[in-house]
Amino acid sequence: MRYNAIPVSLFVENRNRFTEKMKPNSLAILTSNDVMPNNADDVMGFSQNNDLFYLSGIDQDETILVLYPDAFKEENRAILFAKEANEHTLIWDGNFLTKEQAMAISGIQNIKWIHEFEKTLQLFAFEADIFYLGHNEHIKRVTSEMETRQDRMIKWCKEKYPLHQYERVSKITRELRPIKSNEEIDLIKKATALSVEGFHRVLGAIRPNIKEYELEAELLYATVKNGGTRQAFKSIIASGKNACSLHYNSNDDVCKENEMVLLDFGSCYGNYNSDTTRCIPVNGTFSARQKEVYESVLHCLKEGSKLLKPGVLSKDYELQMAKLIETELVKLGLITEDEIKAQNPEKPAYRKYFMHGTAHHLGLDVHDVGLYSRPFEKGMVLTCEPGIYIREEGIGCRLENDYLITENGNINLSEALPIEIAEIENLIKNKK
Repeated sequence: MRYNAIPVSLFVENRNRFTEKMKPNSLAILTSNDVMPNNADDVMGFSQNNDLFYLSGIDQDETILVLYPDAFKEENRAILFAKEANEHTLIWDGNFLTKEQAMAISGIQNIKWIHEFEKTLQLFAFEADIFYLGHNEHIKRVTSEMETRQDRMIKWCKEKYPLHQYERVSKITRELRPIKSNEEIDLIKKATALSVEGFHRVLGAIRPNIKEYELEAELLYATVKNGGTRQAFKSIIASGKNACSLHYNSNDDVCKENEMVLLDFGSCYGNYNSDTTRCIPVNGTFSARQKEVYESVLHCLKEGSKLLKPGVLSKDYELQMAKLIETELVKLGLITEDEIKAQNPEKPAYRKYFMHGTAHHLGLDVHDVGLYSRPFEKGMVLTCEPGIYIREEGIGCRLENDYLITENGNINLSEALPIEIAEIENLIKNKK
């Protein structure tokens, strides 16, 4: 593993909390993600199924976790199935986790090779009445043409055991995962620290006529050099008008004199993610108009983040954030009070310049699992990311921090990431 060992107590406790919520005489089956092929004999980078990782800490493909808390034999209450190395795989792929290593990482005492799964499940199926199965239901994109290892497991189980009752793993994990343990918070902090280092590298590199992807490379370098698993997502390095396209990430344009660059980026460390956004001037000094827009967005971030506290509903938070942005848009001369009074409530005037939500859960997924009908609670980690996008002026500004909800408010986990205008300008000047 690139990252330091995660305390095994995290995964033991996660399994205990999960199994406490399972129905009597039920078992859960969680499978790893696939290694996805690219072209010829190449593959895409592996990314573990996050529910499986949450319950086991195993970061390897071809892995199955079976939890059967009511099993008569104690050793059968948690079994991890892993792939076994052989002469061929040792030559071509190197070694896989040994049983001892899998045991040390997960805290599971019963480790079997994956070819033993079907025979083992057959023994349990006669006694168990309910199967909990995982599925990619949290994904936001349409995946009707894709079939995952989870899809194949669901199909196989229902063909093999059609008379059993089936339940969803995500019904439990969507309740558990939003509340982060101290170990998880530490991992998010480590991911954020990689982003801080990458941002400082960007501040030293920024100059007129640099390519957007050159700045992206600085962020990626800091992540990989310090043991990050990968970028949390493909960085958005959007100069000038490109910043007005919310998911722009081709990052192949030239950063021009007098433009501002929006950088939406994050690092993944130990499978936990950071997600931050900053805007910086290409020539090292914000123009008067850029300062106006930036200060408006920063005001909304500072005031809006105060709403991230226990008991607040997401919809109420978003309404308050929209009001903050609306007020700033009037100050900036982009909309008028008369336009607000005459607006269609379904299509408010501010939507021309601000068109997205500003808070999402953060953790194993960048947009982590959680029900937005559930009020914010102590231990949740959420982003705050207001923005203003003025396409006609070629200015797009978004600022984003990551916040840990505490008993009385929140803690900014990305506090070390420079954000004040004077600080950013001075850092760019001093790094030259």
